[in-house]
Amino acid sequence: MPTSPSSASPLPADTSLLDRRRHVLGRHSPLFYDRPLHVRRAEGVWIEDTDGRRYLDVYNNVPHVGHCHPHVVEALCRQASQLNIHTRYLHEAVVEYAERLVATFDAPLSMAMLTCTGSEANELALRIARFVTGGQGIIVSSFSYHGNTAGLAAATTGLPAPEALAPHVRAVEIPDLTHWQGEPAALAARFAEQVADAVRSLQADGIRPAAMLFDTLFSTEGLPAVPKGALEQAVAIVRQAGGLFIADEVQPGLGRTGDHMWGYQAYDLVPDIVTMGKPLGNGHPLAGLVTRPDHVDAFGSKALYFNTFAGNPVSSAVGSAVLDVIEGEDLQGNARRVGAHIQAGLQRLASRHDLIASLRGRGLFFGLELMRDGRPAAGEARRLINDMRDRGVLISRIGPQDNILKMRPPMPFSIADADLLLSTLDSALSDL
Repeated sequence: MPTSPSSASPLPADTSLLDRRRHVLGRHSPLFYDRPLHVRRAEGVWIEDTDGRRYLDVYNNVPHVGHCHPHVVEALCRQASQLNIHTRYLHEAVVEYAERLVATFDAPLSMAMLTCTGSEANELALRIARFVTGGQGIIVSSFSYHGNTAGLAAATTGLPAPEALAPHVRAVEIPDLTHWQGEPAALAARFAEQVADAVRSLQADGIRPAAMLFDTLFSTEGLPAVPKGALEQAVAIVRQAGGLFIADEVQPGLGRTGDHMWGYQAYDLVPDIVTMGKPLGNGHPLAGLVTRPDHVDAFGSKALYFNTFAGNPVSSAVGSAVLDVIEGEDLQGNARRVGAHIQAGLQRLASRHDLIASLRGRGLFFGLELMRDGRPAAGEARRLINDMRDRGVLISRIGPQDNILKMRPPMPFSIADADLLLSTLDSALSDL
């Protein structure tokens, strides 16, 4: 998710480029950090700026298997040198990639539809849900982001947008055990009742529910600790009302949580549709959804879906190469092992720094909630991510109060990388 553009002064050497950027891209085109980073190249988990300084990347999940991974680059170049065309011709690479992708999901999710971006994937998922259910209603979280199309902007609650929340959209607050004093089951039940209220509200306005759309790790929401059974109860309520559950796996997916290939697999349920984006192509524009064959067949019988660039032979070759690396380098296992090491290190930091209110996430998607005198420490979070940038480590922040540090590095992140992150963060917190 992008952050707000910085109003602070850039590096002097970059003033001209920044002015040119604003002239052609607009002054509201977002940039990270108070002093924007002028990058030149990247490799693995490292980004290099134009002065040759390297930065440990603890933020970017787009280069999922590492920046410029040689196996992915080679697959891209090889296929680009042979053929690249849309998917309305037969080509082995397209079919083989789709077969490999759907094989990572649980039954009955066995058919793929490819897109170029996560926004397209979520928009297409909602089109399918509306067609299959005959409904229009959408339930999202009270602080969410699923894409930048007009339809998704009207369902966005976590970013500024000129579009008001659409009449067919209802938002619910995601439960978080972090500061809950009661029984987990009570919080789960309260959330289920919120979802039931959202369904009843739609029905009272004559709107049939079509789908509930959630990121399965609740990334934008700040990686809350969701009580066991809460999501399962919510999905059951929506399905009973005739709606579908769409799991947005753009951020949680492809082994990032360590214990599972897809975020939804941490719950006792299988979504009706799963959407994917950014990491599938390791920086190449590849995204899509996976759902049941009967949904695809029914929708396809009435809607001729095609996408000129989605799933072309080059994109498919890249997608397959990403799966090769995940499997060959055991990156899911790495996320589990390194993630556990990081959680232990973050716990030690929390014992030394009162600013840390809680630990968030799992695997290689983790964060720290910062609080000062019982209040969200958004200002401290902003200063910290800028200080970390100056120290050579790139992180960001998330959450409704912008006070949760967001760390989501490329999957080859090692124990040594983790220790560098932890020591740098320790120093930065001490100096804050």
